[in-house]
Amino acid sequence: MNQEEKGQIPGINHIEEHQLSQVKITLSNPLRWVNSYVLRGDDGVTILDPGPRTDSSEQEWQAALEQLDIGISDIVSIVLTHHHPDHYGLAGWFQERTGAKVWMSERAHQEAMLMWGPDSTMDSALPSFFGLHGMPESWLDQLPEHLNSFFPQVTPQPQVSYIGEDLPFRMGSRIWIPVQTAGHAPGHLSFFHADSGILLCGDAVLPQISPNVSLLPGSDAGPLALFLAGLRRLRELHVRTAYPGHRHPFTHVRERIDTLLVHHEERLTAIAGMLGAAGRLTAFEVCTALFGDKLGIHQLRFAMCEALAHLAELTDRREAEMVEHEDGMCYFSVRK
Repeated sequence: MNQEEKGQIPGINHIEEHQLSQVKITLSNPLRWVNSYVLRGDDGVTILDPGPRTDSSEQEWQAALEQLDIGISDIVSIVLTHHHPDHYGLAGWFQERTGAKVWMSERAHQEAMLMWGPDSTMDSALPSFFGLHGMPESWLDQLPEHLNSFFPQVTPQPQVSYIGEDLPFRMGSRIWIPVQTAGHAPGHLSFFHADSGILLCGDAVLPQISPNVSLLPGSDAGPLALFLAGLRRLRELHVRTAYPGHRHPFTHVRERIDTLLVHHEERLTAIAGMLGAAGRLTAFEVCTALFGDKLGIHQLRFAMCEALAHLAELTDRREAEMVEHEDGMCYFSVRK
């Protein structure tokens, strides 16, 4: 039985030949940990995706830096693949302590402000959106508190500098090419080093689970199409080893991308079949048919956004249509 099976998450994995260290930061959700990466260079240390801000993550980083023999003054940059709290959350905390620049794509920063900025209204916009699509009041009532619970994980917010898509960007001892994709998160960046074949891929492609694809109010209108296009772009890269945001490094990148592409086409076909059999369904009915009705609010939010992303894609492909009924609900049906 390995450490993870016993419930112990190993903290650091050294990849010496690439001057790269994988630091595992504990998560409270079923993902169990997020992979942060430490890259050393002559000009200092870069931390990629430091994880959410919690008491335990702060303690884990203090222990990790000590084990890696890295001082606060050694850290010169914090780089973020995307805006989700389990990747973005500690950026401001590190910036306050180190003075390091925080880097992400401009589009990802826009999404961070939509979700976590001082003017965010997502705690009211998302319940209204889900309500139109059939989610019962008993679930809608839980959403504001659930969404607001993430603010401590992303506080303080960092001052951000922007990474240009496809423009060479230094992290550690190497120059990387930022590859911007979307779908899982608007403006998501992966970082590719062609000579070594390393891809730091965040959540753009994961070795075991399918990255969540979410349709959110005020965000990208066709996230699944963007996600599939992003996968196809990553498939063109000659990747030897991918270092993901969750689970373990993997080498079967093209095969994994092919599996994900097929998975989403099969899900679209399954949903179209549901609509054809039922005549019409709300997004919430599709969500529970796909993912069951025993989820907690955290997982249900992701499931609902994923169902909506697939329904939007079927609508964009003109295989389904959405109609607002006189009862105020939106229904989907097969396009005649």
